[in-house]
Amino acid sequence: MLNTTNPNNYEYKTDHLEIHILGGIKTNKLETLRITLSVQKPKQHNVLRHSVDLYNDNQVEKLVRKIAERIEIGTSIARRTLQELTKELENHRFLLLSKEEQLNKPFYKELSARETKEAETFLKKKGLLERTNELIGKSGVIGEQTNRLLMYLIFTSRKTNNPLHCISLGSSGTGKTHLQSKVAELIPEEDKVEITVLSANAFYYFNRTELQHKLILIEDLDGAESVLYPLRELQSKKRITKTVVHKDTKGTTKTIHLTVEGPVCVAGCTTQESIYEDNSNRSFLLYIDETAEQDIRIMNYQRIASAGQLNEQQQLESAELLRNVQRVLKPIKVINPYAMYLELPQSVFKPRRTNSHYLQFIEAITFYCQRQRQKKYDENTGEEYIETTIEDIKAANELIQEVLLRKSDTITGATRNHLENLKAYLKQNKQTTFTNSEIRRNLRVKETTLRRYNGQLLAENYIRRVKKSNTKSYCFEIVDVAEYDMLKERINTALQNCITKIELATSPPTRHRQSGEVKTKKAS
Repeated sequence: MLNTTNPNNYEYKTDHLEIHILGGIKTNKLETLRITLSVQKPKQHNVLRHSVDLYNDNQVEKLVRKIAERIEIGTSIARRTLQELTKELENHRFLLLSKEEQLNKPFYKELSARETKEAETFLKKKGLLERTNELIGKSGVIGEQTNRLLMYLIFTSRKTNNPLHCISLGSSGTGKTHLQSKVAELIPEEDKVEITVLSANAFYYFNRTELQHKLILIEDLDGAESVLYPLRELQSKKRITKTVVHKDTKGTTKTIHLTVEGPVCVAGCTTQESIYEDNSNRSFLLYIDETAEQDIRIMNYQRIASAGQLNEQQQLESAELLRNVQRVLKPIKVINPYAMYLELPQSVFKPRRTNSHYLQFIEAITFYCQRQRQKKYDENTGEEYIETTIEDIKAANELIQEVLLRKSDTITGATRNHLENLKAYLKQNKQTTFTNSEIRRNLRVKETTLRRYNGQLLAENYIRRVKKSNTKSYCFEIVDVAEYDMLKERINTALQNCITKIELATSPPTRHRQSGEVKTKKAS
């Protein structure tokens, strides 16, 4: 019998010979069975060590004669022993291959009847988005009320044919990666691929459908610069193809195509917004909350965890429920019957792509609320689908307002945050002008960072230099203090007008009498 207890030293003993297979066997080449063995008689020290391919008959015959000569045993015994050993090693190799296949097989959790019912009941409850946001908070995501729900819905869109993508932006140490990783914990393990560093060609060597409807998480875009191009192609075209040269078993050189199919949902973090503009255009930009209030919430949470007062069981249960909710969501087509009434504000940059994101986000909300929508069937094809409701559009408008606001701004998110802090400081101190030294001292901004902010604000005409009449020195003043509030109002009005148009178009006509005649008008 073959003893494989020690994977680096198999033992095979018979009445006549004792054989050790040193280093085990390889499972990557089934056309050969190359081993290194040592052969001796039981309880003797005359040992023969030799490397041989047991599938090569010439090598085996030479080994048989060498064993017979060196060990002083009959060739028939040596030949029969090697044949039996070959059969045992073949069977063991097939067993190893089977185990490797099981280990490499993707993990898919089978939900129990209780878990399935609990997840489906949750999806049928009223106020699903509010309940989901509350559960995300209970799972351990502190603050970021809008961003965390936006990110969860974007991650959910991986199951649709048009997934969304997001990039988390913020200063170093503000919790971009933490937010992404905590929300990603609410997605089943089998549905996501986490990346720290990846080589330029790595994406092309995934199996053809291995990435389909997967969530690809990049901790830092700076560590994945080499794969940003194939990622963009996966986002836009939903497939990538590479042509390489390959030699077949006969040595003939051929050209083959490596194709990886999408769609995929991509999420990443970075501090450098302008560098990744091509990727940003395809993604929702989520700016991390860097306010003092968020700092207080996070530090208080850290103190509770350090004091051992954290309800870890509640966190685990909340996260598991949200993962099970993701598992019970089924692919289904979404139709938005109100799409023709939806128009973006004119201030939004790159409106073609942003309009597509807006419509896809509404569909993602409808997809998540699928258990609350009536299933319908296409008369021509019989395809099953659900329809978007006005409530879905209202929820999308509320969540996406900040995203549209940032996409309508001419300056980067970090510069905008600095400008708003500057406005608040001037209002608090009842000032209209400021100096660099004053801002560095009171807002605690580094000199190089402040110089970069001022350069962009001056170029975009948000601030201007003015000369003090008494000292003849220069200071700065804000050109228009209310510009951001006005931009918010325009976007809010544009989104509200869309809802008003839909309600006017779908409301039943009302009847009233005027001058003895019955007239019909649409309810306002």
